[in-house]
Amino acid sequence: MRLTTKGRFAVTAMIDLASRQTDGPVTLAGIADRQKISLSYLEQLFGKLRRHDLVSSVRGPGGGYRLARDMGDITVAEIIIAVDEPLDATQCGGKENCHDAHRCMTHDLWANLNKRMYAYLDSVTLDALVNRRVKPDADMAVLRNIRRRATLSGVREIVAV
Repeated sequence: MRLTTKGRFAVTAMIDLASRQTDGPVTLAGIADRQKISLSYLEQLFGKLRRHDLVSSVRGPGGGYRLARDMGDITVAEIIIAVDEPLDATQCGGKENCHDAHRCMTHDLWANLNKRMYAYLDSVTLDALVNRRVKPDADMAVLRNIRRRATLSGVREIVAV
């Protein structure tokens, strides 16, 4: 399961907005330019973010967007859900009809992954991202080593054949 550009762009744009809003409303054109995201795409995303009360718009000269709530009260999960990004690793969308109208053998595995992904993303606030308090997990080095060993053992098997 991968997070699509919709979710990534929404989170990136919200970080940009949160880090600049102290100077007044932030324009989508400014975010688009700084983050290299299409202005029309940002307009679509911010329409959804506004409908979910994550941002508010200010009209007129000097207008733009600002956060509708404190950045410590906005989570990454809320942002992703607001832009209709699915947080679902199951094949069936949670309906338990993955395999010929029946529950597949791995349904619980993927459903549990969904819960953990949501719990993690719901624990990360916009404030933590803006202030760079989200650090890489120390266990990631272990994952990289496991991947490297798997790749090397695959190469050894090919050479041995």
